[in-house]
Amino acid sequence: MREIKNTKIIAVDHGYGNIKTANTVTPTGITAYETEPIFTGNILEYNGTYYRIGEGHKEFIPDKAMDEDYYLLTLMAVARELNVFSIQEADVHLAAGLPLTWIRNQREEFRSYLLQNPEVSYRFNNKDYHIRFVGCSLYPQGYPAIVNLLSTLKGTNLLADIGNGTMNILYINNKKAQESRCWTEKFGVNQCMIAAKNAILDRFGVKIEEATVEQVLRFKAADISAPYLDCITAVARQYVADIFSTLRKYEYNPDLMRLYVVGGGGCLIRNFGTYDESRVTILADICATAKGYEYLALMSLKRRE
Repeated sequence: MREIKNTKIIAVDHGYGNIKTANTVTPTGITAYETEPIFTGNILEYNGTYYRIGEGHKEFIPDKAMDEDYYLLTLMAVARELNVFSIQEADVHLAAGLPLTWIRNQREEFRSYLLQNPEVSYRFNNKDYHIRFVGCSLYPQGYPAIVNLLSTLKGTNLLADIGNGTMNILYINNKKAQESRCWTEKFGVNQCMIAAKNAILDRFGVKIEEATVEQVLRFKAADISAPYLDCITAVARQYVADIFSTLRKYEYNPDLMRLYVVGGGGCLIRNFGTYDESRVTILADICATAKGYEYLALMSLKRRE
């Protein structure tokens, strides 16, 4: 977390699978309760309602301001980031992002959504937080994750930000992002999750827990028998092959350009893909985009001084 003039800059990467700050990662699942939940852990208390956060993930929606969930998740993310530094009251400047091709149309609506309450008090994990939101900077998803690498990106480079809901594709030529050559595909990791669960159901006639599939996707292994593991592995390999097929649709050529992959999809490419490691860079830090938001917001605010 960075600071300027006693204002904390807190970056929130609003993924469909996880909400990330510079120092925290939380699954986006959110469930409301009228009374205090029996089990503790990631409980947000806001406006008289309890919310358990972190079980499962939020379904894909084309407009993140359509419901209250991402606002509540933002409050949670701010609290978790402040808690890392033992802070419970602060002036906060948010830094966040939207998919590459959506940001032009949704920027101001999403900014207003995040800043809907200039001052807000709530509880998270039995701690009281009092936040004054003083501003919000918005950036295209993915790109901030490699902003610290720009000086090294000579020639033609392709960035693929593969999240849970979308894949954002951006060309960077001689260190400069090409705004006219960016695309957003609804082809996130959740598509692989759905395909794997359906494959297990079709082949074996049973339902498999999402957490089990996620373990296979992340670690190439789980405490399940070999036929089930082989089935999920085959789906994951096909999904990764489809990722590269989609990239080729946008003229990706590994002989003529380098590929940089950020987001959760990078783990699947590393585990199940076939590629030239000397020409494909996978950024393993799931918080890289949030850290990039934070850095860009700090630089922007410094220029205004």
